[in-house]
Amino acid sequence: MSSSLWCTLSCAVKRFREPKHERRPWRIWFLDTSKQAIGMLFIHFANVYLSDLTEEDPCSLYLINFLLDASLGMLLIYAGVRAVSAIVEWKQWDSLRFGEYGEPVQCTAWLGQCILYILIMVFEKVLIMLVLLIPQWKKLALLNPIENPELELAIVMLIVPFFVNALMFWVVDNFLMKKHKTKAKLEEREEDSRGNSKVRYRRALSHDDSESEVSLTGPLLDRDHRLKLSYLILT
Repeated sequence: MSSSLWCTLSCAVKRFREPKHERRPWRIWFLDTSKQAIGMLFIHFANVYLSDLTEEDPCSLYLINFLLDASLGMLLIYAGVRAVSAIVEWKQWDSLRFGEYGEPVQCTAWLGQCILYILIMVFEKVLIMLVLLIPQWKKLALLNPIENPELELAIVMLIVPFFVNALMFWVVDNFLMKKHKTKAKLEEREEDSRGNSKVRYRRALSHDDSESEVSLTGPLLDRDHRLKLSYLILT
């Protein structure tokens, strides 16, 4: 419970560090953070279940699972979010864009995004399980020197998650929140639009100039023709 509160506090601090014009309302922040909380519960119970499947020290196996989730698992979650976001953009499923819940906020949008995130976590956990099938992991006993079982349990369930979960919440929140366009990208788009408008203006101007030249040269040709006719008549 203390680890969950610490993770929530870290996400709240992260919210206050966001730029004022991009800072999420508390309702949107809660919806973003709740998806992570559900994912963390899934990972916790999955690690507890997996740590009892073998004859090895369950605390050591839980800690190995947890550290893999916090390192390799973070990369897998990032890849999964990017892949799912690309599919959502391709299919134009507006309600499934991470961090966007509609106006007004729709619970179905949050539910759909939550299901997508859980599927990503399942994908991540399956790959971590495949990594743990490597025989060398069974030989790695991180907590063998600790003979006190209560201290061992405190390290696995309290001390390590207290810091690592806060870091994971902070990083994964960047994956799941609404993506804002940076100021540099907006300026580039404004410059591009201005450049395109200048090109169009020059083209229009050159077109008008060509028309004016034709309209001016027309009367001059008519005048020369009349002078030649009058000269022939007089002669």
